[in-house]
Amino acid sequence: MSAVSVEFKGVSKRFGNRSVLAAVSGTLQRGRVLVVAGPNGAGKSTLLNILAGLLRPSRGEVVYRNGDAPLARTHWFEHLGMAAPDMAVYEELSALENLRFFARLRGLHLEDPTLQELLDGLGLPPREHTRTVGTYSSGMRQRVKLAQAILHEPPVLLLDEPSSNLDEAGHGVVADLVARFRELAAVAVATNDPREMTWADARIDLAL
Repeated sequence: MSAVSVEFKGVSKRFGNRSVLAAVSGTLQRGRVLVVAGPNGAGKSTLLNILAGLLRPSRGEVVYRNGDAPLARTHWFEHLGMAAPDMAVYEELSALENLRFFARLRGLHLEDPTLQELLDGLGLPPREHTRTVGTYSSGMRQRVKLAQAILHEPPVLLLDEPSSNLDEAGHGVVADLVARFRELAAVAVATNDPREMTWADARIDLAL
């Protein structure tokens, strides 16, 4: 896995007349978890979407580097995995079919046993692998979102409220995932869950 880091400086975002973020700066690097904390509406998801390249900041900049070499914005996706509440999965497909699709989208040729092992590791029972996602509980859908985020073992992992809709066992699964990727990737977690805040090596607190 490549040593990709992300630096963001003075990131601000406005939607019309409303300011959501104001001059936020920080760094993501392998071996450290950055927690972005704050109440709902403070801009946690907006910041992660900017770091993922899904939104452009109104001011400031985001720079991805592979080692010392800057990465063009068009190549961020190759190095990035993200799970967020508003990210969609295909409800008419099974969990396994969703992962096949996302793997092909990334140019990966992963066999079904590998994908099934990934779903197993995130606590989705084997009997659920071939049911359509539209029949899943919200917690089961969250496991599929997490699986698609890590199927390519990304060197940058962005998790927006990763324990959302998960029970205590599911929270443990996410904690284990973050512990594993801390050693492999630059990780950012947006949360207002006190348990998830304990994962932080560095922290940004946003306010309304």
